[in-house]
Amino acid sequence: MADKTILITGMAGFIPSHAAEAFRDRGWKVVGIDNFCPFYDPQWKRMNLKSIGAGSSVEFEEADITDAPAMRRIVGRIKPNVILHLAAMAGVRPSIEQPANYMKINLEGTANLLQAAVDNRVGKFLFASSSSVYGNQGRVPFSEEDPVMEPISPYAASKRGGELLCHTFHHLYKLPVFCLRFFTVFGPRQRPDLAIHKFARLIEAGKPIPMFGDGSTSRDYTFVGDIVQGILAAADKCDRYRIYNLGGSDPITLKDLIAAIETAMGKKAIIDPKPTQPGDVERTYACLKRSTAELGYKPQTPIQEGLKRFVAWLKEYGPQYPFSHDWKWKP
Repeated sequence: MADKTILITGMAGFIPSHAAEAFRDRGWKVVGIDNFCPFYDPQWKRMNLKSIGAGSSVEFEEADITDAPAMRRIVGRIKPNVILHLAAMAGVRPSIEQPANYMKINLEGTANLLQAAVDNRVGKFLFASSSSVYGNQGRVPFSEEDPVMEPISPYAASKRGGELLCHTFHHLYKLPVFCLRFFTVFGPRQRPDLAIHKFARLIEAGKPIPMFGDGSTSRDYTFVGDIVQGILAAADKCDRYRIYNLGGSDPITLKDLIAAIETAMGKKAIIDPKPTQPGDVERTYACLKRSTAELGYKPQTPIQEGLKRFVAWLKEYGPQYPFSHDWKWKP
């Protein structure tokens, strides 16, 4: 695989840094870009790059996906076999405060990369979508064949829009594109603003954790190593336009998640009840029938085991990272 090159956008982030390690270990040439957006502390992202050896075994360039000339230049220079597009503005609640910015980055940035891929005859394009596109539909588990016409947050709308853009470029230019709908990913190097990481840090510090709603909402948490295995399979098999769920397919309620984190931490949580947040979906639950049959995707890490691995990382490496769960980004 030494002649294979992959361009990973957002490589200083949580999932992309793990993907970069996996492709590097497979013998691929890995090139990453990131603009160090201060959505959360940029020093966190620089620590991620340090962890994966960026600058030595992995090539990295600071760049912004909304800069179309830069995307054309970078893609034209490295001529990747695959573009793994993971860069995005993430988060449901912040998207309600900054909807236009989410559309600019998540849609315009995706269009820039798709165009650069077409112009440079890139063989495969993998787009990171989200379980949030399913909205609050009642039927579970969520299938790729379900209608996704009613997103309930700007973030979800931007991800569904990205899927549609990908379909358009496949239709016009026959660019093979797989859209991968991730279901609530967690694990080592997880973003500090996400629930599991934020809760674990607050429990360790003896501070209250916010619990939005009555604790009955549920999420299909997915260990990052399982997500990466799905990405690797998608890179091997991408040959058309197709959408795949990548999830754990084993939802857990918020109350039970907090209890599981308490067990992994060996400490009790102090609960600070909060009202339900606008834009939050009631549940997520991935149907894996298609991704198992066509990608061979089978998650291997139960939530309890994943939490053990996350807490082990947090205790060993967490002190090296800035604790920025309350980082307030103002563009």
